Amino acid sequence: MTRFLPNRRSFIGAAASSLLLVPGARPATPSRKVAVIGPGWYGKVDLFRLIQVEPVEVVALCDVDSRSLKAAAELTAERQKSGNEPRMYSDYREMLEQEELDLVLVGTPDHWHALTMIAACQAGADVYCQKPIGVDIVECQAMLAAARKHQRVVQIGLQRRSTPHLVDAKKRIVDEGLLGEIGHVEVCCYFHMRARNDPPDTQPPAHLDYDFWTGPAPMRPYTELRHPRRWRAFMEYSNGIMGDMCVHMLDAVRWMLDLGWPGRVYSNGGIRIQKDSQANTADSQVATFEFDKFPVVWTHRSWGTPPDPNYPWAFFIYGSKGTLKGSVHRWDFVPVDKNAKRLQGKVQFELEDYPEDETEQDLELHSAPAVRHHMKNWLEAVDNRSRPVADIEEGHISTTSCILANLSMELERPLAWDPARGEVRNDEAANKLLARPYRAPWKHPLPNEV
Repeated sequence: MTRFLPNRRSFIGAAASSLLLVPGARPATPSRKVAVIGPGWYGKVDLFRLIQVEPVEVVALCDVDSRSLKAAAELTAERQKSGNEPRMYSDYREMLEQEELDLVLVGTPDHWHALTMIAACQAGADVYCQKPIGVDIVECQAMLAAARKHQRVVQIGLQRRSTPHLVDAKKRIVDEGLLGEIGHVEVCCYFHMRARNDPPDTQPPAHLDYDFWTGPAPMRPYTELRHPRRWRAFMEYSNGIMGDMCVHMLDAVRWMLDLGWPGRVYSNGGIRIQKDSQANTADSQVATFEFDKFPVVWTHRSWGTPPDPNYPWAFFIYGSKGTLKGSVHRWDFVPVDKNAKRLQGKVQFELEDYPEDETEQDLELHSAPAVRHHMKNWLEAVDNRSRPVADIEEGHISTTSCILANLSMELERPLAWDPARGEVRNDEAANKLLARPYRAPWKHPLPNEV
């Protein structure tokens, strides 16, 4: 089994590359041809928002769960303008070889992001990839290298950068200087989202190709916690709550405050309370990301209560003139001057324009407008051959920072990051952990081999 099967598009890629990079160029076909790798929960959330903002033609879906795949194909036929049911594949490599695609959405579990995203870039498609971009740092580096080498427009699903009410907060509070001098930032998540049970090992269901689902990750006995949707309980397929929730809020403040790489990351935590679960992800973690002017401090607990019940998953930007609180639902500006006006904004659900949101199964209503605007931004960047707001490089910085926090927790020491060299400074043991071992026959992607 190879990392990628040659695609017939690759034979015309070189000749077409100059045309593809013409500013403002549009696809040659009337409707962009779209495929989704991993049309499960968020794969469908992303796809259906894309369909809402442009009459694309979804021609193919790929999943290793045949039951989930068929359900997604039927729903897609109901939602897209043509009414056509997409062709169904169980192997993303076969799909990319057979189909001529303009856009590919990657909605797989995290441990499958790198191989599928890189293959889509090699096939000549522009890509929308869910966050975090990879599960190890070398994967992230290879994904960025693939996007640049193949001149693809890659948007990462870090949609806080496109969340309308947070865009408004950035303009009205941050950009207008109402915070004064910023000296400290906190980001957090206190959701009780970590698995708490310990189900027995069983045979995987007949409709799931569990070997392919496991892919490059270590093979573990199947339990109901692994599929569907609960694989984040395990570090084999994810980076835990740090890689799921911190990456969003860390990226949000990086965008709002124009932050690049942290110079140093330190984290501690572990499984302190929820010790009976089969899950091996941390139920408690604190991480400090040291930027040039101030630290950004993350805290998560999957137990207990949040300090501010209105902001259980949020960011808090502290300035000399006031504090900005932000979440997926709202924002509040609290000025230091008691005579100054407190300002506030809330999510606008857009149900008058998109009433189907209200009845869509498993859709988090607050996310719909954010994803729609994120899709619009991606499509505009595709048209202009420019970089979208959550370009792959921004996703690389935010994801790698979170992975460094997990490595710091594991090694029990701070890690100083050298972005130019792409390694931890003066720490051979840490650098040996930048790439996870891949299960044969899958091959770990490398930046110089994509």
